[in-house]
Amino acid sequence: MTTFKERTQALLRSTPLRLALALVLLFAFVSLLSLGASYLVIRDSFSKTMETDLRQDLAGFQAAPSAGAVAQLIAAEAAVTDPERRILSYLTADGKYYGNAMIARSSEGFGVLSFPDGENLPEGPYLALTANLYGGQLTVANSRSQIEDLEELFLYILLLSVLPTTAIALAAGLIISRRSGRRIEAVGQTLKQLTHGDLSARVKNTAGREDDLSSIAEQVDRMAAAQQSSVNALRQVSADIAHDLKTPIQRVAVLLNRARELPNLPDKLETILDEAGQETTGIVATFQSLLQIAQIEGGSPKNRFQPVDLGALAATFVEVYEPSADESNHRIESDLPGQGTAIVSGEKGLLGQVLANLIENALRHTPTGSAIRVAVQASPSRIELTVADNGPGIPVEERENVLRRLYRLERSRTTSGNGLGLSLVSVIADLHDAKLELGSNNPGLLVKLTFPKASNAPG
Repeated sequence: MTTFKERTQALLRSTPLRLALALVLLFAFVSLLSLGASYLVIRDSFSKTMETDLRQDLAGFQAAPSAGAVAQLIAAEAAVTDPERRILSYLTADGKYYGNAMIARSSEGFGVLSFPDGENLPEGPYLALTANLYGGQLTVANSRSQIEDLEELFLYILLLSVLPTTAIALAAGLIISRRSGRRIEAVGQTLKQLTHGDLSARVKNTAGREDDLSSIAEQVDRMAAAQQSSVNALRQVSADIAHDLKTPIQRVAVLLNRARELPNLPDKLETILDEAGQETTGIVATFQSLLQIAQIEGGSPKNRFQPVDLGALAATFVEVYEPSADESNHRIESDLPGQGTAIVSGEKGLLGQVLANLIENALRHTPTGSAIRVAVQASPSRIELTVADNGPGIPVEERENVLRRLYRLERSRTTSGNGLGLSLVSVIADLHDAKLELGSNNPGLLVKLTFPKASNAPG
């Protein structure tokens, strides 16, 4: 059962979520870009409009015929104008002030003082124009507070429109991507099951929609159905051939036994009959292995799965094969965990077949005096079974080939066997969802099977 962390990581890796995030980020970027451009355009428009108004006002005052007329106009308009909104200031040639504020200069720059009190007015940005008029200085300035308010307005638009919209789009994208992700995951899970040999797996489009994902799911189901039909037909033919030939070959073996029991057989003929009997026994064993592989690939042994202590099972087989190892001058070593710590879900007889095949292969294909090591290691999530020897090993380019049925290395042609030992191990490993790896033991062959730990296993 997947954890929340695993589900989150899988969701973050999903293509639908990444596409949704990309679209949301693109939307947010375009919205911010559009909002920023609109703000700059409107701000510049306000500034130009304000500057135009100031030039018109300044031109109006400049049209006055004398300094006294300018002073009267300034005084009249200043009486009804708030200096925090608009400043009118006229300093005459003889040093008299008229207006609603005075422009004072200090070491820090220009400042605005109230008139006639001379107190500092609240600081604020102004757009100002000045002109020398009748020997005096005329200043007209408008507050830029409207433009500053415009900046706040756009900030509010960002906070109340763009950000919530982006959040809603992100949430919607997450929901949509999760729904699409589940459908993609269903296709991926089906393909995984098909890869592991479960040809009955189907996507089964239940979304009720006609879209590209539904089309892909339908094509996967059609492919799986065709593959299942072909493989079943091939398995059936193979099983029928093996079954049909097994019986007559066994009859031949019986007839050979009867022939050997006849009296007064020449020694040479008896030797030939013995060799024919041994060959017949090997043929029967080969067909028996082929039938067993066909049965395993059919998946029927899964019905008999139960918790199996792989460590204890390995210990039993090590003990069983120690006499054979002693007879052939081999040495079997073991590194096994305590009882009940290496529990896997499987069929005990088939797991025993794996151990038997691997140990027999090591005994058969390694020279006298070789050491064979059987080890089982348990971790919180998996169980590893390794069988290693210090014999000649298998070349890297041949490690995939030796898992094929009836395939034998050239140097193995002179030894007994039918080329089905590792094939049977591979089929049993697939049935138990175990990963089979062939590696080097430097020197020798190292066979490692990694099983998922049984869900009800301790630890």
